[in-house]
Amino acid sequence: MSDINLTKAVRQNLLTLQGTAKMMATTQNRLATGNKVNSALDNPSNFFTASSLNSRASDLSNLMDSMASGIKTIEAADNGLSSITKTLESMQSTLRQARQDKSFETASYTLGTATDYANDQISFTGGAFGAGGKGTVKLMTDSAQSATGAASYAAPTAAANASLTGAASLASPIDFSASSGANAGSLKFTYGGVTATAAFTTSDTAASGSDIVTRVQAAIDATALNGKLTASLDSSNHLVVKANDQDDGKAVTTTGSTAATLTAVMGSPTSVTGSDGKNTFSVNGVEVNLTADDSTVAKAVSTINTQLSNAGSKFKAVEDSGKLKIQANDSTAGKLKITGADASLFGAASDDATIHLAKTTDQLVNEINNNSGLSSKIKASNDNGKLRLQNLSTQDLSIDGVTSSGEIDGTSAGAAKIDGNSVRTGFADQFNELRDQLDKLADDASFNGINLLRGDKLKITFNETGASSIDIQAKDGKSVDSTSLGVPTTLKAQDLDSDDTIDGFLDQVKAGLNKVRSQSSAFGSNLSVVENRQDFSKNMINTLQTGAGNLTLADMNEEAANMVALQTRQSLATSSLSMANQADQNVLQLLR
Repeated sequence: MSDINLTKAVRQNLLTLQGTAKMMATTQNRLATGNKVNSALDNPSNFFTASSLNSRASDLSNLMDSMASGIKTIEAADNGLSSITKTLESMQSTLRQARQDKSFETASYTLGTATDYANDQISFTGGAFGAGGKGTVKLMTDSAQSATGAASYAAPTAAANASLTGAASLASPIDFSASSGANAGSLKFTYGGVTATAAFTTSDTAASGSDIVTRVQAAIDATALNGKLTASLDSSNHLVVKANDQDDGKAVTTTGSTAATLTAVMGSPTSVTGSDGKNTFSVNGVEVNLTADDSTVAKAVSTINTQLSNAGSKFKAVEDSGKLKIQANDSTAGKLKITGADASLFGAASDDATIHLAKTTDQLVNEINNNSGLSSKIKASNDNGKLRLQNLSTQDLSIDGVTSSGEIDGTSAGAAKIDGNSVRTGFADQFNELRDQLDKLADDASFNGINLLRGDKLKITFNETGASSIDIQAKDGKSVDSTSLGVPTTLKAQDLDSDDTIDGFLDQVKAGLNKVRSQSSAFGSNLSVVENRQDFSKNMINTLQTGAGNLTLADMNEEAANMVALQTRQSLATSSLSMANQADQNVLQLLR
């Protein structure tokens, strides 16, 4: 081709057309790609700078997917917390309804007819007393007034009066153990703790039997034994000393230097009841005597009450299961004291004894309702004279001391029962069901395999280097469930017996509700951080991509204008080339 010779004008126009064609190719490429820098050859600096910016934008775009997934995980946890909050509020409502419910079961019992229940009582088991617990209330008063227990009463049996006998004649002083002196001997007679002494001298050695009787009787009459002992001679001219009224159950005994002169013809009568045929004792100072005629307890009761009534005593005798008892007429009688020779008939009652009277319905009501160990478990009231008991529990209350017919006797066992509160029992079941649902909600609040309510950790990276990130997890890494919230895990029916206990459960649920709200707030704050960072990343990607575009993108308007200009130039160049070739054609014309 170098052998072809072109004119200068043609060659110049040809070069211009080639340059225009090249520029048109470049402009067409820019219009087609939209970039003014398509390779490092176009603009190395802009190309590599834009490539770096686009790479970072691409990395951030990939992190946006992780952020979006993290946001959904947090939203799933927040949904779970919202449902848990509603569940806790429902649990609060259930507990409040249980507290307001007062439909406790009741039963009324008739007081028995006994006037003295001794140690009898009503006892309570089950109910709010719980396993092994027990409550009791005595049926007798403890203030000045219960009957004394008596031993079995046996009617007194008559016995012969005790007597002593001995030789009446004193033959010589030797009988008085004295050989001389004014006092030849003495003879002492003791009866009921009182002693009378008859003193003899040597001049009495020739005394007749009647003289000795006179001397002995004078000694007796000079003491408190006057009228109680009598000295006499029997048919054998022997001295006899006999008790006239042996009401203390003692025999006549002798001591002294001449005691050997008398011999007891009858032993001590302590083995018989009332050696003289009667029992004697005192009720608060009022002496009561029972004779052999009082051969039955009923007769003894009548005899005693006659004597006590005549003396204005506030005590009376009653028959109880074949035994004789002394008891108070009313609560003003005071302490009971039985004394006297035969007080042992009443055993320990010979000492001061507390008198117990059967309590009235009002007394039992007051005692139950004012006893802190009972009032929180049962409630008592007066139901037209009957004792009305209310079982303040969801559990059945067993009552001992009540017959199957509903009469309080203080001794019957296993015959009475008051059902528990079934309404509160139902509320306990509802509470437990809500508790189960709470835990299930926490289990189901997961997204893409991550459950923040079960303590899982969510890590979200914010930049391409990993230097900026956030770790999202429930407080202390614990599950959000009934245990961590402090909600009772298993509520028993008896837990709802007491209003105070229910108030405690309400406080626990409220505390759990506060924890859920706090955790929800924490997750909300985390969500706000992630969403803000998501928006930031979007804007950052846009900034990077715009910056890269500024370095590489072509101005389409400019390139279009360039293309039009190049097309115009190309036409003009073509026309110029044609005109340049015209000169050579003129020469060709000459050759023709």
